[in-house]
Amino acid sequence: MRTVRTLAWSMSVVALLVSGCASKPPARTDNICHIFEEHPRWYDHAKRSEERWGTPIPVQMAFVHQESSFRHNVRPPRDYFLGIIPRARKSSAYGYSQALSPTWKEYLEATGRRNARRGNMADSLDFIGWYNDISHRRLNIPKHDAERLYLAYHEGHGGYSRGTYRAKPQVGRVARRVNERATRYTGQLAGCEKQFRCRRFYQFWPFCR
Repeated sequence: MRTVRTLAWSMSVVALLVSGCASKPPARTDNICHIFEEHPRWYDHAKRSEERWGTPIPVQMAFVHQESSFRHNVRPPRDYFLGIIPRARKSSAYGYSQALSPTWKEYLEATGRRNARRGNMADSLDFIGWYNDISHRRLNIPKHDAERLYLAYHEGHGGYSRGTYRAKPQVGRVARRVNERATRYTGQLAGCEKQFRCRRFYQFWPFCR
């Protein structure tokens, strides 16, 4: 009996820890300041990715908004045979960044971050920064150009080079929306970033400006 109670308690603790790792989507996603007010650690993650890879914070967050609406466990929908028998999903995309499994594996091997997870915001933002850094180096896309970066993100570097997006007007419209959101986030962040950058007791001038 004691073993059963111990097992039940252990499972409860694990469930609590797992649920604690998953952040709820922000109540308001139209304003980056509100997003970071609700999830201040996300600012830290985005800032760290920006410093490492160079993609501005607003561009990173615009990508996440488009890809997953800030939901950690999103997958593509399944098709159903005869309306009841589930088939394989349309792609292996998963998590905040909707990274495909093969590309995620490439990221893990390139960065050595073997424990990174697509359902973790810090890892997803680092992935976006890493991918955009490759887009910049291979395709000469500026790291603030959210529209072209997103086209390369969606179509792959090879697809972007071949111009596959030109035959996909919907993809072009989505890329423009991502760019518009990144521009809006940029203006919003300019008015509130200091409160997130210097919010800890040890972050003070001249170490935090």
